[in-house]
Amino acid sequence: MAKEKTEGIPGQPKRKERLLDARSDVVFKKIFGQHPKLTKSFLNGILPLPEGHLIKTITYLPPEQSPRIPSMKNTIVDVKCTDETGRIFIVEMQLVWSANFTKRFLFGASKAFVQQLDAGEAYETLCPVYGLAIVNDTFEPKMAEWFHHYRLTHVKDMDKSLEGLELIFIELQKFKPQTLEHKKMGVLWLRFLREMDGKSLSVPQEFRDDPDLAMAVELVQESAYTEAELEAYDQYLDAVRVQQTVRADSLAEGIEKGERIGDNKRARKVAKLMIADGMTLEKVVKMTELSKEIVAELVKEVSRDTDHS
Repeated sequence: MAKEKTEGIPGQPKRKERLLDARSDVVFKKIFGQHPKLTKSFLNGILPLPEGHLIKTITYLPPEQSPRIPSMKNTIVDVKCTDETGRIFIVEMQLVWSANFTKRFLFGASKAFVQQLDAGEAYETLCPVYGLAIVNDTFEPKMAEWFHHYRLTHVKDMDKSLEGLELIFIELQKFKPQTLEHKKMGVLWLRFLREMDGKSLSVPQEFRDDPDLAMAVELVQESAYTEAELEAYDQYLDAVRVQQTVRADSLAEGIEKGERIGDNKRARKVAKLMIADGMTLEKVVKMTELSKEIVAELVKEVSRDTDHS
């Protein structure tokens, strides 16, 4: 366990070490992108894997090129790995919700499925792909459930399905362990992600009692990071806060007030946020008073930005 730090002043009492936010880019990737044992425990606890088919070993896949600090279109933290049977697992932590995230996530999982085959290889060699998206927000406001499992099923007989691609979305803010019919380790890991939020001053005893969670607790402590990593950590969270503020302010002005903002830079910025949040072209035109032609061009820009994120 990491040692407590002092204030550096003789005679002053020791203070507890800062606990970082486990959902942030630097911390999430240190826990789940560098420690296969923890990733295996995490996935086995959360994913709806068939009985008798738990993950035994984990091998990380090379990450795609992506910026460390998010821009206005990139607040996603991801880890990709495969197991001993060839199954592929994509884990993503989404701090700021956007309606386009679902399509982007489906695209990424589908791409991982397709890219398994080189030219001339047989289709029967394809292995299943599991996509796990943990969303630190609410994206299904009309549903009480926080665990959303999607797969290809027959529209008339839901017991019949096609293997190959399964997506799981978890709404972290809705998660309630006391009402959960889930594996114990899944409960602990989701509690860990929600409670180790950078504001915690103490660690629940349940986390210390489990070897995997105890190791993860060490990895959220400030002493586990270099000065450069801590700087990247702070920059990442600052960028996320800026995005949250801009989105909230822009949507409030564009949707609730319905201001006459005209055909200018501000109107375009608000329109792109509305489009990213899934609003129809007609409604964007009405709320921003931009022309249909301009909004149509902005739709294309948002689509390009999403594809390149």
